[in-house]
Amino acid sequence: MQTAPQDHSNEDAPQEAALPVHWHKRVLMLAFPIVLANLTQPILGAVDTAVAGHLDGPQYLGGVALGGLVFSFVFWGFGFLRMGTTGLVAQAFGARDDEALRASVLRALLLAFAIGAAVLALQAPIIRYALAALGGSVAVQDTANAYCHARIWAAPFALGNYVVLGYLLGCQRVRLALVTQIFINLVNIVAVLLFVYRFGWGIAGIGAATAAADFCGFALGLAILWHLRPRGLPRLAPRALLDAHALRRLVAINRDIFIRTICLLGSYGWFAHLGARQGDAILAANAVLLNFQTFMSFGLDGFAHAAEALVGAAAGARDRHAFRQAVKVTMLWSAVGAAGFSIVYWICGEWIIGRLTDQAVVHAAAVRYLPWASILPLASVAGFQLDGVFIGATRMHELMKAMAVSLAVFLLAAWALAGALGNHGLWLALTLFMVARGITLAVQVPAIGRAACAPERS
Repeated sequence: MQTAPQDHSNEDAPQEAALPVHWHKRVLMLAFPIVLANLTQPILGAVDTAVAGHLDGPQYLGGVALGGLVFSFVFWGFGFLRMGTTGLVAQAFGARDDEALRASVLRALLLAFAIGAAVLALQAPIIRYALAALGGSVAVQDTANAYCHARIWAAPFALGNYVVLGYLLGCQRVRLALVTQIFINLVNIVAVLLFVYRFGWGIAGIGAATAAADFCGFALGLAILWHLRPRGLPRLAPRALLDAHALRRLVAINRDIFIRTICLLGSYGWFAHLGARQGDAILAANAVLLNFQTFMSFGLDGFAHAAEALVGAAAGARDRHAFRQAVKVTMLWSAVGAAGFSIVYWICGEWIIGRLTDQAVVHAAAVRYLPWASILPLASVAGFQLDGVFIGATRMHELMKAMAVSLAVFLLAAWALAGALGNHGLWLALTLFMVARGITLAVQVPAIGRAACAPERS
């Protein structure tokens, strides 16, 4: 088992003097593999889209697009399985508590499979109502239905992969996290070519290939968990695994992350709704510019995940100095990354828009509002990064409340500004939402650090 970090406040002065350089190296070594792993995520959808785009008829591409949206929302809603696992595992890792580490990952796997079983049991109404809400022609609905019914059988394994990823991040095994993501994508590429072109399964074959990739990825994840398992521990009793206090904490953590995610989805949903009321061109232009925010998130998430792992380890070790270093160094590099994105968007934004759309009216509208997308990385960086700090410290309730307050700020700002300033007012409201996320979290960081690193009561 990998040992926990050795950066404790009782080390001598020469070691402390060298600590900042050491921390920069640790943060970068954690962040870059995570960034690479994040960049593999769009490949699954891209492969499915490319194969569907070469089938005979536009309904196949539309079906994959709608089906992919269904699973994006369902699986994103259950993303708390990854975040909650990272926080709990990182704290057990920092405390060198192998029994707590083992119990945390097993409880999370039980929860993932319970949710996955519920999704399978309710698959018919979930797919039916989700596709009805998204709309589309009869042909597109039929192909999307076939895709969804093939892919949904991997729901327990896809959710289990969240737990495996959370464990690897919490234990700072980021290279293994990258390996698992690459493996999943390779299996998906091979399976989709085999199922569609060799077996002739059509759109159902695309969904089945993604399901097969999730299953194989989870099998690899289990092998990795077994290889990394703590040795020499007593057999885990079912009573300890089903400890009521631990289960209540797990449920509370995941509940708060779920509510926080719903608030985040609500803000983007209302942004899209208000944009749609201004016409199709504005709706499309806003969608193009939101891709800039997505690109940024793939990069900055690496530093947020590094903060989760390092802050969690510091909290588990009750090391306030390590907590402060983790917050400061990850925030510094995240800010550098955000500034880089803003500069690139400001200089190259019009060129990027041209790669995303060739419709003149949409292109012109997107260029008009490009300055907002250029400053949004700087407005967002504190909220993005401090999410990782709070997840690592498992202070999900405070994280949820801060997001709820930020959502209220956005709704009020959108109501006050969108009517008066049009789409500029809507983008200003979104910018204020991102700023509010950072402020509502930043004011709590000192108290969070004191609470997370306070000595345990005997």
